Amino acid sequence: MGGEIRNGNVEKATISIPEIKFTKLFINGEFVPSISGKTFENIDPRTEEVIANVSEADKEDVDLAAKAARQAFDDGPWPRLPGCERRRIMLKFADLIDENVEELAALDTLDAANLYSFGKAKQIHDGAELIRYYAGAADKIHGTTLKMSSELQGYTLVEPIGVVGHIIPWNFPTQMFVMKVGPAMAAGCTMVVKPAEQTPLSALYYAHLAKQAGVPDGVINVVTGYGSTAGAAISSHMDIDMVSFTGSTETGHRIMQAAATSNLKAVSLELGGKSPFIVFDDADEGIYDKFIAKLLEEVKAWVVGDPFDPNVNQGPQVDKKQYEKVLSYIERGKKEGATLLVGGKPLPGKGYYIEPTIFTDVTDDMTIAKEEIFGPVMSIMKFKTVEEAIKRANGTKYGLAAGIMTNDLNIANTVARSLRAGAIWINCYFAFDYDLPVGGYKMSGYGKDMGIEALHKYLQIKSVATPIFNSPWL
Repeated sequence: MGGEIRNGNVEKATISIPEIKFTKLFINGEFVPSISGKTFENIDPRTEEVIANVSEADKEDVDLAAKAARQAFDDGPWPRLPGCERRRIMLKFADLIDENVEELAALDTLDAANLYSFGKAKQIHDGAELIRYYAGAADKIHGTTLKMSSELQGYTLVEPIGVVGHIIPWNFPTQMFVMKVGPAMAAGCTMVVKPAEQTPLSALYYAHLAKQAGVPDGVINVVTGYGSTAGAAISSHMDIDMVSFTGSTETGHRIMQAAATSNLKAVSLELGGKSPFIVFDDADEGIYDKFIAKLLEEVKAWVVGDPFDPNVNQGPQVDKKQYEKVLSYIERGKKEGATLLVGGKPLPGKGYYIEPTIFTDVTDDMTIAKEEIFGPVMSIMKFKTVEEAIKRANGTKYGLAAGIMTNDLNIANTVARSLRAGAIWINCYFAFDYDLPVGGYKMSGYGKDMGIEALHKYLQIKSVATPIFNSPWL
């Protein structure tokens, strides 16, 4: 069995679960029920029990949120504030995030099974720091003076793009919220945020903190609900100027289609991936067997259990649908001829827990090698040459990220420049930073989150020209 399961079952942690304070939609600075009065059950993936009943937004609720955001953009103070004043409010927002770190970390653990100890020590603080990063950029947005070729004075204005619809996934609720909202706020945009239906709680709490920080009403609106209704309404809304989406490639296609058939809104997509981690030998043959041996040692020490337990490495899958999807991929891997080295089974008891699973003898045409699983499943494949590794890594339809492990600088440089992916990690993996833009190639989407590049996508350039007469120079 892969991973440690104490007492033959999932390890349970004892912690005081916070009161769920916010379960209604946040529109124009107020928490309000959905127009229909409908709610949906928010499920704890650790126990499969209901945490709360959350307001379910439909098209009419999105209309209200978009109207509030439009009014806040067209007539409100936020886009017209000096950048230094937006910075001041955003810094206050970040301070409030730090002051509420325990509750925010607990909400992300309840909803998304993020590890509580890691959230409390790092993830929530990183979210606050990302808000501070973009706060520092809010007063540094400016155009340029142009050197014209005739008797004209030319310059550019850099302006906020308008009302933005953010549709965010369930895997890292805090990071996804701040990496979308932060740069849009700094740019002077207003927004409608739809968190994933599996993980709505921290987004509502962040909206509450933003209001406390002094963000004007209508700037941040949060509509909780399903992608097929609330998400679709955002994508096709005529009063929303841009959609920024992170999620599946399949949904990304639908968002682009909705944007094209509505008001041709701008779209930024961070989509699926099948990101390779390429480990080079650099000396002799035979690293494959050594790598497998070391990996098995790590898996034996891997603890699966309640994400509130500080000793746990891996919590449950986010919901029953994802749990069953991951298990179906494991079955596909076995049926298609891959060797199940370790794991592969659900854990006994309540909760959506799956053993860490490793396949060997995986070929490029197998489903588990081609499709994004988004679960604790690893496929290990052999290669012999640098050229083969590059060709096979580029053979996927995705291009989100890739990792390279080597002590050879020439190999690192060659492979990093050859891989068609938006982020390359050399001798590390999953390395993110406030200043490091992330985003995909190919069917992993386009547009960047994080870094100053993310700020730019929420801005648009206006060119201005005026005649000049009798000037001593152009």
